[in-house]
Amino acid sequence: MRSIANKFLTIGVKEKGAELCSIRDSGGTEYMWQADPAFWARHAPVLFPVVGRLLNGRYELNGKTFELPPHGFARDMEFSLVEQSEHSLVFQLLPTAETRARYPFEFALNIIYRLNVNSLEISYEVRNNGVERMPFSIGAHPAFNLHGPVDECFLELEKAETLNTHLVSSHGLIRSETAPVLENSSIIQLTETLFDQDALVFMDMKSEKITLGAKHHSRRLTVEFPGFPQLGIWSKPGAPFVCIEPWYGYADPEQPYGDIMKKPGIQYLGAGETFVCTHRISIQ
Repeated sequence: MRSIANKFLTIGVKEKGAELCSIRDSGGTEYMWQADPAFWARHAPVLFPVVGRLLNGRYELNGKTFELPPHGFARDMEFSLVEQSEHSLVFQLLPTAETRARYPFEFALNIIYRLNVNSLEISYEVRNNGVERMPFSIGAHPAFNLHGPVDECFLELEKAETLNTHLVSSHGLIRSETAPVLENSSIIQLTETLFDQDALVFMDMKSEKITLGAKHHSRRLTVEFPGFPQLGIWSKPGAPFVCIEPWYGYADPEQPYGDIMKKPGIQYLGAGETFVCTHRISIQ
């Protein structure tokens, strides 16, 4: 585990998956879920080169079939720490024989953590070092502790919105049906049953900031995700955490689409191109 700190926050990141494991404030309060396997044995996996599940766990590329696990392979691989300063960490993942067998592209993935006063900025840099056009998705999956009973906790959006969630099938695929979540409101009240049908998946949210709060707890945690086209919100039913997940991409639909180049929500990089996105976690 690698740690950096300032006078407001201390964070810890593992080399495995370049996974953020801890955010503590100066008073010692822990904001990250501590991976209790009774509920969910992860903290904040990085999702790459896919977000969510593939139909039958496979994808097609130029007539060949490849297999990828849900959320891709980056979360379970050892990253290299390539740079560290007083307030920043840079981790890198490069292709291996194992990744090429499942994802035949010459990528470079950098995960950058920067502390800035009371916030942590997390940047994902994806570079295509190959000569072929490279499809990919990338997303964050941080789990945050609830500082109170579930029914006393809430999520507050930046704007009042009318939102529907895309329903998720029992196989983790995106269904064509939707269900209402908000009607001209900015508050999503957490409940024991909110995630009984899996994650809330938003494709058209206008807000780019969400705050997690609890009725009897003064601290607030805000996630800002400018430019991210999709957002997932998830927990295990009854678990004392919630995940706020900015995505560039999402799980496969139930209907086949053919080659991965046609996958809904997929991103592309040409030869030598770099993609960068940033989200921020702030403690108030």
